[in-house]
Amino acid sequence: MLFSRGLYRISKNLRGSLNGCRRYLSSRGQNHQFLLSNNYQSTGSSTERVLRSLIFTKNLPTLYSARHQIHNQSSSIIEDELDPFSLVADELSHVANSLRAMVIAEVPKLASAAEYFFKMGVEGKRFRPTIILLMSTALNVQIPELPTSNELEGTLTTELRSRQRCIAEITEMIHVASLLHDDVLDDADTRRGIGSLNFVMGNKLAVLAGDFLLSRACVALASLKNTEVVSLLATVVEHLVTGETMQMTTTSDQRCSMDYYMQKTYYKTASLISNSCKAIALLAGHTAEVAMLAFDYGKNLGLAFQLIDDVLDFTGTSASLGKGSLSDIHHGIITAPVLFAMEEFPELRDVVDKGFDNPANVNLALEYVGKSRGIQKTRELAIKHANLAAVAIDSLPENDDEEVKRSRRALIDLTHRVITRTK
Repeated sequence: MLFSRGLYRISKNLRGSLNGCRRYLSSRGQNHQFLLSNNYQSTGSSTERVLRSLIFTKNLPTLYSARHQIHNQSSSIIEDELDPFSLVADELSHVANSLRAMVIAEVPKLASAAEYFFKMGVEGKRFRPTIILLMSTALNVQIPELPTSNELEGTLTTELRSRQRCIAEITEMIHVASLLHDDVLDDADTRRGIGSLNFVMGNKLAVLAGDFLLSRACVALASLKNTEVVSLLATVVEHLVTGETMQMTTTSDQRCSMDYYMQKTYYKTASLISNSCKAIALLAGHTAEVAMLAFDYGKNLGLAFQLIDDVLDFTGTSASLGKGSLSDIHHGIITAPVLFAMEEFPELRDVVDKGFDNPANVNLALEYVGKSRGIQKTRELAIKHANLAAVAIDSLPENDDEEVKRSRRALIDLTHRVITRTK
């Protein structure tokens, strides 16, 4: 009964949260920019500290201008109907073929395991390669240092694009490797709507397949011969391990801290996207300022993506998600909806501290989340980060090239898709 009431209230509050988000986003902002503090030392509740770390300054790009109310159904910044994935469809096919070629191994069993999620039909949404390819075009700004010879410039442009496409391939290999390792740690049995690799072939082979993908990514990374880019993506792997360790070894206070949760989320999800976007800018020879805008886009889009993932874990179905719903709470992982619910109902802390081995505690936690604004607040925080990502794109140097403008609109469209996705 508690379980049913909890899910009913979650569903009811989800409908309310969507209406609340529409009201929230219909308001016009003054000229301001959102800055997320790197330290959370302020006093008060963890939610208040997170919200107080949103510092607004004037004379910077308008966040909710008519052009950039990206999440308000009544106004759209998309001048043309754009499908970000179709814009780079040909290159995505090239990336997919390259990935399948790159994971060929001498040992048939290892090759079969390594290509498990690169086979036709189970490649996933290819969300990260799409971002990288669109960012490559979006940053196609004339670099003063490039020679003016058309023939030489064309050769350099082709070579640059090939190197940037390599970043897309490396990013996807690192991502899939992290999924294989995560599924072993979580004892998952499904992924992308099929049996997880550890469930089908066993934990040992799944771990080795993940290691193999990381080694292939390292070889591809070394071929770029750019030490700054190598350092960036090596840091991503460190962050993935750090984030997973943070999740596994939390103290009671850390589990219930929004600050800790956001840092872990950056390490586990947003670091890969943000540093890959920055690598694209560095390969093109852009300034540190432009590289940081690319980084900010990836960071905020990644955070928004994970926040919506946390919402969907409560509101989605196993069929729509391609994995079990309520999987986080069943594994004792505390995410934003629970943390926000805890702010409203401090007594939920006692339930969390007892753990979720007992199904009654899971049901009680769902009851609290269902009657709280946890789902709504999580969506609102995701929307803030999505809008920050849009502001980063709008702040890039102006460019009149139609392909560049189309790719930038597509990157902004992705922020809308992240917020409105259902799987």
